[in-house]
Amino acid sequence: MKKTVSVIGAGVAGLASAIRLQHAGYDVTLYEKEAVPGGKMNQLKKDGYTFDMGPSLVMMPSIYKEIFELAGKNPDDYIPMQRVDPMYSAFFGDEEISVSSDLTKITEEMENISDKDMAGFLSYLKDIYERFIVAKNHFIQRPFRNASDFYNPKMIYQALKLKTFDSANHSIGKYIKDKRLQQILSFQTLYIGVSPNNGPSLYTIIPMIEYLYGIWFIEGGMHTMASGMEKLFLELGGKVNYNSPVDEILIENQEAKGIKIDDETILSDFVMCNADFPYAIKNLVKDVKSKGKYTDKKVDQMKYSCSCFIMYLGMDKKYSQVKNMHNFVFAKDLDENLEDIFSGDVLTDPSFYVYMGSKMDPKLAPEGKEGLYILIPVSDLSTSKYEWNEETIQYYRDRVFMKLKNIKGFENIEEEVVSESYMTPIDWRDKFNAYNGACFGLQPTLTQSNHFRPQAKAKNCENLYFTGSSTHPGAGVPIVLTSAKIAVEELLLDDQ
Repeated sequence: MKKTVSVIGAGVAGLASAIRLQHAGYDVTLYEKEAVPGGKMNQLKKDGYTFDMGPSLVMMPSIYKEIFELAGKNPDDYIPMQRVDPMYSAFFGDEEISVSSDLTKITEEMENISDKDMAGFLSYLKDIYERFIVAKNHFIQRPFRNASDFYNPKMIYQALKLKTFDSANHSIGKYIKDKRLQQILSFQTLYIGVSPNNGPSLYTIIPMIEYLYGIWFIEGGMHTMASGMEKLFLELGGKVNYNSPVDEILIENQEAKGIKIDDETILSDFVMCNADFPYAIKNLVKDVKSKGKYTDKKVDQMKYSCSCFIMYLGMDKKYSQVKNMHNFVFAKDLDENLEDIFSGDVLTDPSFYVYMGSKMDPKLAPEGKEGLYILIPVSDLSTSKYEWNEETIQYYRDRVFMKLKNIKGFENIEEEVVSESYMTPIDWRDKFNAYNGACFGLQPTLTQSNHFRPQAKAKNCENLYFTGSSTHPGAGVPIVLTSAKIAVEELLLDDQ
């Protein structure tokens, strides 16, 4: 008899865990509260427009492909990809800097600004690449089951090489003096929900990954990855139950025995939980001893990433004057903007990101039209000093349009909207169980990273495993795919 595994949540890490376990010979059933796979990698179809709801940038494509290659499949049959270059445009007022991952183009663009900064950029790449190799080999790809896995001379020696005590912003400033280039090389920490002003300098590996490995686009948008993984899982013989929100993880004598949905008890040998860890430990793990140190009080006191307000706009035209699919529009004072996000204040001058998937795949919008996905990093619900309501939505909508009108091509943007939908921090909380509406889970501060972060194997409950952005190693699609790999390896280790 095959051993059984119940997987809670068909987010990216849940799907990847389910595939790995099914491939390893387990009988796996996936339970998802929504009607479709993907979790935050969801999709919105409205008025002929198709939008990715959450992630939109493909970095480190080899990690996306690995899950298909593991099962002996050709990734191109599931997630056809193409490279995006230039990667994006950065706008400072009406000034545009085009950012490429082609070294010749980078050199030309940077030398136009400062040849000293170009030399600094090469020094930054060398330094951060060396730290990236240490992080990848000793921290990102391994679990910390016991304190001794971290607190030993070998690991402490490797940890010191990471030089994590500096902030991302300050670290970049050692190499690059132009303020705009500094911002282009540090804002990416917001991809994982932490400010570059106090996020550990190690997170400057994110722009390095963009420059060295490029940015990619999956045909049909990011949701193609989720539906591709679902297809593979079903081909391997896995089972999926949609519209099936799990109410409880069944635990007896600190051992997971299965799950409960409504009044139905579903027994299994193991439980793999991809629901956001703070939500899951507070709401699904009802046995107090099995929570361990993660009491309700502790969960509330932990630091959460920022949230996002996203506008999904169907437009009545193509934006041929806007060259790139990915665009970042910076505040006049980015430091003040970041301070307001993480102190909970209303943003007077927000920075935001504009994504037009229909530039690469015209099928994502009606013919001759464009879909705009506009993301504004905002405070999570536990930090925010203001309410989310129609007035707040209108306030941010007005601020975004006011800034976009200064960019060539977007001068009449307000009159060109024919369809609109929104995602607020409340929606992230209610639709995807993101605790406090924090899209990226727990903030990756030094005291919430590596061995300090919730681990794959539950500390106080046997046969229970966690995966996803609030667990080690953290947020971002490539990283949660890695968390799934770690969680499955932990389960296999225990089972063998």
